[in-house]
Amino acid sequence: MSNQQTENKDRLIEVTPADLPLHCPTPSMLLWNAHPRVFLPIEKTGEALCPYCGTRYILKDGPKAGH
Repeated sequence: MSNQQTENKDRLIEVTPADLPLHCPTPSMLLWNAHPRVFLPIEKTGEALCPYCGTRYILKDGPKAGH
């Protein structure tokens, strides 16, 4: 993920292990139109869907082994 702020309209975001633990909204999202922070379990499946905004997150290189 980039360090610049983005609008909260991207519906598919690829994240890396460095972005874990994953939460939505992410630090790069603008706060003025954000929903409450929710942590998303992505390690086991490699994918997560935010229940508030519907953003789909994909873990680059897939799920972590051993989880």
